[in-house]
Amino acid sequence: MVAVAARMCSRALLLVLLTAFVSAADGDKLQVGQSMDIMSRYGYLGITMRVVARNESDTSWIFREPTYDVFANLDPLTVHPRRSAKSGSFNGEFHMEFCDNLRQLKQAYFRDFAFEGLDKPWQAFTTGWSSPETIARHMGINSSFVHGDYCYVLVRLSRFWDNVKLSRLPNNVNLLENMAEEIEKIFVGDVASVLMFTRRVGTHYINSFVTGNSLYQVFVYHKPIYLRIRERLKTRGIKNLSPVELSNFFSPWYAEHIGQIQVASGNKTVKHWATNRLRVHYYIFSYTSLMKIHGDTKLLSDLNGLLQNEALLQLDLRSLTPVFKDPVKREWFNEILDNYLNLLEENS
Repeated sequence: MVAVAARMCSRALLLVLLTAFVSAADGDKLQVGQSMDIMSRYGYLGITMRVVARNESDTSWIFREPTYDVFANLDPLTVHPRRSAKSGSFNGEFHMEFCDNLRQLKQAYFRDFAFEGLDKPWQAFTTGWSSPETIARHMGINSSFVHGDYCYVLVRLSRFWDNVKLSRLPNNVNLLENMAEEIEKIFVGDVASVLMFTRRVGTHYINSFVTGNSLYQVFVYHKPIYLRIRERLKTRGIKNLSPVELSNFFSPWYAEHIGQIQVASGNKTVKHWATNRLRVHYYIFSYTSLMKIHGDTKLLSDLNGLLQNEALLQLDLRSLTPVFKDPVKREWFNEILDNYLNLLEENS
């Protein structure tokens, strides 16, 4: 295992140069069963997936990661779970997560992203957030609160649109002819052949995804106050707190800093609505708070029509292991993939 890892490291630069001239895929489809390479843009997947607020005028795309057709006739295995929201109600969820530090905040934001083989899938997006200013911009907070002994509460309101997933792939799932040809190019004992395969075809296939849009906001606290609020909500539950007490916890009386309300898709119209309609006037303070919408059916109804299908909210990627019918070749592919994914995480 160590020898394999050492060989991979020594040949990595050469392989990057070689594969730079190889087409990575045939298109950019967000479809279950499509494959993609998570290693080539590890740490920067937010460039090709609309997952977090970004300063960009073009909001017409959700997913533009190159993908590859793998399986044949997946329609019988594709499931579209029905949305259970009643007519006229908000089709989504209100979610609050307590984060002891910045690492937990980044982990919390990408909680619904799971990539098989990665213990810390959020790093596939956040490793590229190298500066405090970048982190602050994505999270909507002042960069001075990125460092220091601060704690955070992430509040998010998500509106779901498309929900698609695969049922369990059978062992005899059929592959497209070009995929079978790509597998033939892998040779057991040859690391380069596996890495060339991942560059051309990918490392994982899309098992499920949810698209829609969301509003999110980060509240920053000093640790003693944060622990007090967390314990209060843990013992009482948010439903058993009075509106006044809940508002106080997420006001400048308690929070050291209240971040901006962000829109996952970057939609400026939605952000303008939130800035105006979710403004709170609290004694001498004036600030925007996502908590204002909690339990307000009129605001939820208005927002339900504003949040369109513009962002990727959940994604589950599975290793391409099922495509290998030869157990020896499958084991070799898994060994190389696991080694490389481990190296990426260790160096993040």
